[in-house]
Amino acid sequence: MLDNPSSDLAAFWMPFTANRQFKAKPRLLVSARDMHYTSADGRQILDGTAGLWCVNAGHCRDRITKAVQAKVAELDFAPTFQMAHPDAFLLATRLANLMPGPLNHVFFTNSGSESVDTALKIALAYHRLKGDGARTRLIGRERGYHGVGFGGMSVGGIAGNRKHFGPLLPGVDHLPHTHDLEHNAFTRGQPAWGAHLADALERIVTLHDASTIAAVIVEPMAGSTGVLVPPKGYLERLRAICDKYGILLIFDEVICGFGRLGIPFAVNRFGVQPDLVTTAKGITNGTIPMGAVFATDAIHDVFMNGPDGAIEFLHGYTYSGHPMATAAGLATLDVYAEEGLLTRGTELAPYWEDAVHSLKGLPNVIDIRNIGLVAGIELASRPEAAGARAYEAFVKCFEAGLLIRTTGDIIALSPPLIAEKHHIDTLIGGLADVLKTVA
Repeated sequence: MLDNPSSDLAAFWMPFTANRQFKAKPRLLVSARDMHYTSADGRQILDGTAGLWCVNAGHCRDRITKAVQAKVAELDFAPTFQMAHPDAFLLATRLANLMPGPLNHVFFTNSGSESVDTALKIALAYHRLKGDGARTRLIGRERGYHGVGFGGMSVGGIAGNRKHFGPLLPGVDHLPHTHDLEHNAFTRGQPAWGAHLADALERIVTLHDASTIAAVIVEPMAGSTGVLVPPKGYLERLRAICDKYGILLIFDEVICGFGRLGIPFAVNRFGVQPDLVTTAKGITNGTIPMGAVFATDAIHDVFMNGPDGAIEFLHGYTYSGHPMATAAGLATLDVYAEEGLLTRGTELAPYWEDAVHSLKGLPNVIDIRNIGLVAGIELASRPEAAGARAYEAFVKCFEAGLLIRTTGDIIALSPPLIAEKHHIDTLIGGLADVLKTVA
């Protein structure tokens, strides 16, 4: 416990946080188990966000904890530059077996941000090795979130994450986002309207010429911007246009991977085959930082053609495939498999959908979106105070023993996949009570 909160809070410059506001009235979590956190004042806080979209199997799972404890006592660190340890190969194989199609190769990172920058570098290097070195342009999407590296910020489309950092990478363009309240408000699952928005890629190709475009990166379900569910046919149309012009398609599944959509990955859910997939978060249940990029055989094999002894891809991280991360990843996959968690969201989805849509009609609720075990509740913004209404709801929920997440005036919910119906009732019922009090 902090001895002197006013001074002990000063040293930590908190990420994505209004630091002065937080430190004036901190919300401190001191322990966790299964579906709940325990706050510093001893209250139980129902986790409605799986930590930060990552604790899919619930908190402090014994199997994962014991695996990490055993590994740190056995092998604290092993380099993966010209060396390796067995668990890295085992985890990569097990992960590849979860992916459909030819996504059979895994490059380990330490976060979603690193996964995105790695995937972008793979895409650029791939085209160069293929003799298409002019393909340097990267296409993101408005309202997309792809982490905080300079590559991810450049293809990302959230203004607040970009505006303070200069021009970012050159040669980047953006597709329009798919959010449209007029056509899609209160849709259950995928909206029927909006597939045509993928055709904007054709206009971008006309503007820049396909011979300059390396890759398109999108979140199949955009999470950090407030749960934007892809319109029916949208991802399929993107894939078709990319195929037409020889452009790589990257799915960013850092948030929606590992069972969040009721199936292992969005690749499975939507039946669309990307060339690269970025992941993190649920790969270790949030226990140890880790990420991974999946690449198809076709991409991987292009790199494997240089002289013997040549390093095929001059990229990596000191902690790529760290022994503790791989131990956590292997144990996490065991838990997912033994408890059927990668598909449990499908079982809960109808109950979840009815629960979240019961919030329709409450004060200031202008839209509700859901897919799998995730939902976004959009609130009308106060004049000249965007985000203030949702933030008030966030604080009141925490005081009432509920953890929700907000982005602007959108509340995002993504509980651990071990949630039971009574947890959903408590979460949605408590949120409803709070929304009735937020003017």
